[in-house]
Amino acid sequence: MQIIEVTSLGVRSAVITLRRTGTPLRFVLFPMMHVASPSFYRQVRERLSACDLIVAEGVGGASRQLSVLTLAYRFAPRSRRNGLEEQDEAGLLPDDIPVVRPDVTAAEAVADLRTLPRWMYVLLLAAAPVMGVIFSVRGPRAFLDKDLEVGDLPKTRRGEELADHPVASVLTDRRDQVLLATLDKIHAERSEEPIAVAVLYGAGHIPAVAAGIMHRHGYRPRQAEWLTVFSQQ
Repeated sequence: MQIIEVTSLGVRSAVITLRRTGTPLRFVLFPMMHVASPSFYRQVRERLSACDLIVAEGVGGASRQLSVLTLAYRFAPRSRRNGLEEQDEAGLLPDDIPVVRPDVTAAEAVADLRTLPRWMYVLLLAAAPVMGVIFSVRGPRAFLDKDLEVGDLPKTRRGEELADHPVASVLTDRRDQVLLATLDKIHAERSEEPIAVAVLYGAGHIPAVAAGIMHRHGYRPRQAEWLTVFSQQ
């Protein structure tokens, strides 16, 4: 099941509900774009309001290196003509829904980055401002992969190449495992409750998370709803 659709008309993200036979708990996956149209974030907030618990990303603390890497997110909204804005959790998360934040610290994230070959690490930091300029001109579609997918279907060759890239691994692997450990605990403690657990994470994390809770606990995609991230100007 594809989670991101990139076409000449724009970009869409699939909100995916996973259920398990005989278990009332359900997981609702929200593949997030950290820069999108305001209407996308409004639609996400509306659907989060129908959930009982939100599991959201959020690296603890701050670091100079991570600030450099997120330049692209901060550059994009500066171009008024693209109509995009940066994800703002203050306006995205409903006030009355409890939020759990399983994630790494900034120090752990930087430590993972430093496991890259030095030339790759330096190049990654140096390229961030350039990516930010491209982001501001073309929007997030410039860096999106059409082949992100979830579920039982075999991955495309392009999807496998991206997943195996060392940069992708250091940016996501540890965080995915921390998230999955939390979802394991929620399943163990609350699987008999008829609740909806929202997983609000960047789209790049969703395939590994969906595969993890499917293989560990038998939750499978049962429903999907497409939300427009932004339309082609």
